[in-house]
Amino acid sequence: MESFLIKAAQLILALSLLVIIHEFGHFLWARVFKIRVEKFYLFFNPWFSLAKWKPKGSDTEYGIGWLPLGGYVKIAGMVDESMDTEQMAQPAKPDEFRAKPAWQRLLVMTGGVLNNFILALLIYAGIAFYWGDRSIPYSSAYEGMDFAPQAQEMGFRNGDIILAADSKPIDQTDRSHLYKMLESKSVTVLRDHKDTVEISIPKDAVTRLDPEQGFMAFRIPVVVKKVMNGSAAAEAGVLPGDRMIGVDSLETRAFSEFSPALLAHAGKPVDLRLIRGNDTITVSATPSETGKLGFELTPPLELFDFQTKEYGFFESIPVGISNGTGTLVTYVGSLKHLFSKEGAESLGGFGAIGSMFPERWNWRTFWEMTAFLSIILAFMNIIPIPALDGGHVMFLLWEVVTRKPVPQKLLEKAQVAGMMFLLILLLYANSNDIYRFLIK
Repeated sequence: MESFLIKAAQLILALSLLVIIHEFGHFLWARVFKIRVEKFYLFFNPWFSLAKWKPKGSDTEYGIGWLPLGGYVKIAGMVDESMDTEQMAQPAKPDEFRAKPAWQRLLVMTGGVLNNFILALLIYAGIAFYWGDRSIPYSSAYEGMDFAPQAQEMGFRNGDIILAADSKPIDQTDRSHLYKMLESKSVTVLRDHKDTVEISIPKDAVTRLDPEQGFMAFRIPVVVKKVMNGSAAAEAGVLPGDRMIGVDSLETRAFSEFSPALLAHAGKPVDLRLIRGNDTITVSATPSETGKLGFELTPPLELFDFQTKEYGFFESIPVGISNGTGTLVTYVGSLKHLFSKEGAESLGGFGAIGSMFPERWNWRTFWEMTAFLSIILAFMNIIPIPALDGGHVMFLLWEVVTRKPVPQKLLEKAQVAGMMFLLILLLYANSNDIYRFLIK
């Protein structure tokens, strides 16, 4: 329950920030061109609002709705979610959206998308400046990787060490390197520290991924950092620096294997094989009822050779631009998979998005996810679907080319159709989340 609340809190905070930044883009350009903005809301407020206020002398009502599916600004003289046909039936006023030149209206409509994209670039630049780039080269992970079931179905095996994709070394400083690896024809791995194996990657590899399980994770060797006084490990003679490699007759060269093996022998004496210096020895210990021996693991930071690169303030700016544009290109390229059966089934809603956040609060991961979601929000909003910003832009471009505004009735019908389509898509995506949750 705690992990669910932490994920939910991260999701709500990220989406709230993105919605405010997006809607502020529309608001800002509207005010630049002296267009009246009647409402600025975080979340939607059908029937009632959680909070609302209107500053003295302002035309704009600010508020927080109760339906956390986005947000909106109500711009006077515009066909939008409010479907205020009564206002649109009146003659246009000078401070209304429809009374302004097409180029000004285009800037108002693209303001949200531009804000989200710029925000993503700034976040990526901030991450580079504050944390820098740190990664574990696959070649340094001497116990290889643990692979999700979907990856194992493709031919990967726990312990495989990734060498190359399509015979080219993998650049782990590239944020989209995993996606590129799954888009390749084959991946080369080192198996059992001796055999080089070529694994063919299916065309639908990207759509097979489970958002919660991911594709692979580093296998962490069980190296003792500290032994607790009076613990089962201390009584067995375990020393700092010992590396556990077996429980009973089972080989357990990674913590992902060692922990469940101990739990299977909880409360019972069991032989442990370990490496001490150049020797392999066996000791006997009795794990607790929860499968614990009473020692502290050596963290990955002390086990692996990390690649670290730090950036100054001005150096971080091109890094942010490169990471943001690279993420956009990768995301757009991945959308082709949605047009397959597997891609449609993999479509997720708020549950799938929330599952991408970690179970424990981590600021770096939070900001990386927020930047990624900002890229997605920017791109999805510019798609030319009525009711989205892209739909309004499409009609405005038509007006620019033909020099004739799109008929009001057509705009209203398109808005309704677009809203219905998005509602159906939203229900479908979230029903996929519910289905995946129920079948687990």
